[in-house]
Amino acid sequence: MHYIDLSIFAAYMLAMLGVGYYFLNKNQGAEDYYVGGRSMSSGHIGLSVVATDVGGGFSIGLGGLGFAMGLSGSWMLFTGLLGAWLAAVFLIPKVKENPAFANFLTFPQIFGHYFNARVALLAGIISAIGYTGFTSSQILAGAKLASGTFTDLDLNTALLVMGIMAVVYTVMGGLKAVIYTDTIQWAILMGGLVFIGIPVSFLAVGGGLEGLSFGQIMDVDFIAAQSAKSMAAIRSTLPPEFLSLTNITWQQIVNWAITIIPIWFVGMTLYQRIYACRDVKTAKRAWYIAGLFEWPVMAFMGVSLGMLARVAAEQGMFEALGAGGVVDPETGLPMLLRSVLPVGLMGLMLSAYFSAILSTADSCLMASSGNIVTDVLSHFRKIDPDDPTTLRLSQLVTLLVGAFALWLATMMTNVLDLMLYSYAFMVSGLFIPILGALFWERRSSLAAFWAMLMGGVVTVVLQVFMVSEAVNQAAILSLMQQFQPYFAQPVNLEALTTTELQLLFNQTIASNSIVHIPAMGLTFKLPFNLDPNLFGLSTSAVLYFTLTILYPDKRKLWTKTITSATVSTPQATIQN
Repeated sequence: MHYIDLSIFAAYMLAMLGVGYYFLNKNQGAEDYYVGGRSMSSGHIGLSVVATDVGGGFSIGLGGLGFAMGLSGSWMLFTGLLGAWLAAVFLIPKVKENPAFANFLTFPQIFGHYFNARVALLAGIISAIGYTGFTSSQILAGAKLASGTFTDLDLNTALLVMGIMAVVYTVMGGLKAVIYTDTIQWAILMGGLVFIGIPVSFLAVGGGLEGLSFGQIMDVDFIAAQSAKSMAAIRSTLPPEFLSLTNITWQQIVNWAITIIPIWFVGMTLYQRIYACRDVKTAKRAWYIAGLFEWPVMAFMGVSLGMLARVAAEQGMFEALGAGGVVDPETGLPMLLRSVLPVGLMGLMLSAYFSAILSTADSCLMASSGNIVTDVLSHFRKIDPDDPTTLRLSQLVTLLVGAFALWLATMMTNVLDLMLYSYAFMVSGLFIPILGALFWERRSSLAAFWAMLMGGVVTVVLQVFMVSEAVNQAAILSLMQQFQPYFAQPVNLEALTTTELQLLFNQTIASNSIVHIPAMGLTFKLPFNLDPNLFGLSTSAVLYFTLTILYPDKRKLWTKTITSATVSTPQATIQN
């Protein structure tokens, strides 16, 4: 990598560390460290929310969707907008206007308020494990993306750089550092995409370029001529449906909705930001800002870049990189940028990539640390949020969790998969109980516990045993015997070649969500190709409402709010 690119990237890293150091001595306690002193503005919170939610998967996921299906892939983030705005309308007033939550630092504390300590502890453990795994996945995904894009950057170096960066400034500065660095990272990401990634990629697919120079970029006539070539290449290369918003099935939209919308109601990273806002109005404005940036802004930029990478792949632009005739949709974009970026712009795009990943990794690290200190350790020992030793304990736990997440990222991917299943467990298990707690007067700690546990278990079991393409050849023939009811027409398996068998296997699992549980001798398909989350949520809902009716808590606690000009005071009443 050229020294100019390295200098730009080094300046970016120093800036991030500088923000963390700035807040090192400004945090006075756990409240400052985990919820930013509850005084953050809507602008910073909104940008931090969208950077956290979109940033980590932006370069990888959205680009892959654009590569595979075109503009219709943008509907994935439309569900993000719906989730953000639904949370703004229904969740935020319930959380911010309840004075009982005025000193809360984490999401599971709400379960402790409405149910009991056992339910809160389970929620805290699940959330801590899930966010630790998610932190690892962000570091690993970002390192792979960066090392695949920049030839001089190997995977281990990328892992160390990303992991140490995220951990150090998060440990030093807490949530304030995370939110302010997220704002900076979001600006870098947007600037990199708007002024570098999209225009350079667009010009490159017009052909006739080995690489762009700054002289060409400043030449208006060249830009006009090359733009015309690029538009012609896009129209002639991409299938017509790629330029449409209807290249999508209802099942895809439902699957995205049931996966993404619940996150806005159970995400620890989001509750920390709700607590960090000054008031309800500030929080709502932040969530509206986040929703608009998710869709249409980030959504269409992401899929557009993926579509340009598809055009480049079809034109054979990646053959020199050893990609051959098959290109992974999620690596098409970095391969395109690697092919065309001149010196200087490469360093800026590297910074933009790291910004996308770090803006999610740091928030997940803070979430996991908060769960461990506030929801797990406090279950076994008294922890005073205002005690200076609690701040030091919080920083130590953040450091240890960050180091563990970095170590996980260097291990085998199946270890990481187990951690990520905890994240799915969290989403499908906690969504129904929190809705019941906030919007239904009846309470049942028993219902909350089992709905949380079994809803998560159903989702994880279905995910673990869902058949994918990652099956060895020896197992395919055995599985295909079980798949015969799902073939489009009767097939003589013994007459097929290995290649034909593999093709039939891929076609069958592509058109059916098939679950195979060998230990139980079960093979079945999920109805309508719907996501396992839907069935986990359904299980959780049935259990929660049934057990709440059958086994309600004998004592009920509710809060009446008395509003004055300066403070809201809770009046709690316990009745049988």
